[in-house]
Amino acid sequence: MIQVNLDVMLAKRKISSGELAKRVGMTNANISILKTGKAKAVRFSTLNEICKVLECQPGDLLEYIED
Repeated sequence: MIQVNLDVMLAKRKISSGELAKRVGMTNANISILKTGKAKAVRFSTLNEICKVLECQPGDLLEYIED
């Protein structure tokens, strides 16, 4: 299972979901879907923009946890 740690990175960087959405060009609803782990997929371009804004690596946001 892939766990999304976006909420952790937002807290570490002291950035709100709304601010991230604005800076990445996404809706608050889509950021929420990512944060809660309900997303079925994420585009590399979206992941790239999130990493750029949060100054992190994809591995900081996504974690594999064995079922």
